[in-house]
Amino acid sequence: MVEFSPLGVDLFGEPIRRRPSSPVAVRFVMPPFSVLSARDGDWQERKRAWLSMGIRSEIGRKNGATFGAGLGIKLPDGTESKTSIFDPVLTELIYRWFSASGAQILDPFAGGSVRGIVASCLGRKYWGGELRLEQVEANRREAEELCPVNPPSYVCGDSMETLAAAPDADLIFSCPPYGDLEVYSDNPADLSAMEWHAFVAAYKRIILRVCMKLRSDRFACFVVGDFRDPRGFYRNFVSETIAGFMDSGLKLYNEAILVTAVGSAAMRITGQFNTSRKLCKTHQNILVFVKGDPRKATEAIKGDLGEEGEK
Repeated sequence: MVEFSPLGVDLFGEPIRRRPSSPVAVRFVMPPFSVLSARDGDWQERKRAWLSMGIRSEIGRKNGATFGAGLGIKLPDGTESKTSIFDPVLTELIYRWFSASGAQILDPFAGGSVRGIVASCLGRKYWGGELRLEQVEANRREAEELCPVNPPSYVCGDSMETLAAAPDADLIFSCPPYGDLEVYSDNPADLSAMEWHAFVAAYKRIILRVCMKLRSDRFACFVVGDFRDPRGFYRNFVSETIAGFMDSGLKLYNEAILVTAVGSAAMRITGQFNTSRKLCKTHQNILVFVKGDPRKATEAIKGDLGEEGEK
């Protein structure tokens, strides 16, 4: 089987690899540091390559979502998405760094298609739970077109219930709704439609259920970010996420910052800062947890990055 590359293959069928910017990037696609920048040229080029496959994760969601409006995500046709689209390069890194080929990915907050499509392309199996039928149907149509051989599985329903029938996981990877920052529907089971106290309680119950599906000595990763309440104070969502995983028996093992594109923040910052002294948020937190022994978890996933035999 030819190794997958978002940049395609050459005339001889070999995967095209962009000339890496550093020796570390040769081994790990991007340097595995605690600050990752989605603004860098290498990152942007790889993102464009992924999106040029035809990934349209915004389909199935209403346009103009608040959080997405500040991400400055450029689509292949040159337009800017107004709906938050999960970064395919970050997805690739998490899969390559924290799982092996053939691994089962479990995603309790599937949302758009990116994490499922990238999993399929990289030879992983993907199970994604999503509450909204229109989003599930859009994801399935896209999966049929882009990855018919190893299609991701999208299950419609409340993850509080559907996780019971989900497969055991080698990696948990998700990006949960940021409270009511983006309200996806008026379904009372939709976390984004809940009051904050109800949201936190339901969110932590889902974390517990998904962690129960994770095999021992494996990793879990959530991409989150703090956001403000109606009065302008931070909710402390990152800490609530860490508490939810630790209450479920996992330990926080890595924490990284993803520096995101400035996008429309450059236009909003003057008024925002002058009136309230609020800094404009242009980063997300990547939280990696481990269930069991991190060394055993690492041994279980070696291979994709060519580190067999290393200690």
